[in-house]
Amino acid sequence: DKPIQVLQVGDVMQDSAEFFAQRAHVPQGFAVADGFILATLHRAENTDNPERLAAIVQALNHLHQHVAPVVLPLHPRTRNVIAAQGLTLDVHLIEPVGYLEMLWLLQRTGLVLTDSGGVQKEAFFFGKACVTMRDQTEWVELIEVGANELVGADTDKIIAAATRNIGRAVQDEHSLYGGGVAAKRIVEVLAVNK
Repeated sequence: DKPIQVLQVGDVMQDSAEFFAQRAHVPQGFAVADGFILATLHRAENTDNPERLAAIVQALNHLHQHVAPVVLPLHPRTRNVIAAQGLTLDVHLIEPVGYLEMLWLLQRTGLVLTDSGGVQKEAFFFGKACVTMRDQTEWVELIEVGANELVGADTDKIIAAATRNIGRAVQDEHSLYGGGVAAKRIVEVLAVNK
């Protein structure tokens, strides 16, 4: 029996983002100048709660009118919920995007405003500040290093955090997720221990 080894090599999600960023491409028909706010809104805790959804829509509209263009790839389900509640989103709505298009948007945004799990980390990989419209996050390390800020579904907190963080570059000073070489480290460990 070989002894069990646990090694911290990083997160292959960062390797993937950096690799595929070279193949990223613009969403069809997209024509918003760099520095926009890239928003995502899909979690049930926000979309299925009328008060939370109304507060988020109000914040997005305000930011779009007063701070920077808000680009929101919107799933048809969320679009229908917003319409059913009689809310109006006054932002740049685009169709849902694939991974390569999302990476293109992440490279050019001035701020990520999200309720997604993975997008919080992807923002960090590309050096973008993130404001998360949730009450908690899986990625507490991003809160601890100041790359991400939790604001829940509070209109004023969303607006204040987005306004404060837009354009702020985030530095990965501690190679938090391995610096994009996790897969290489895994292969090296396997090659040595075969």
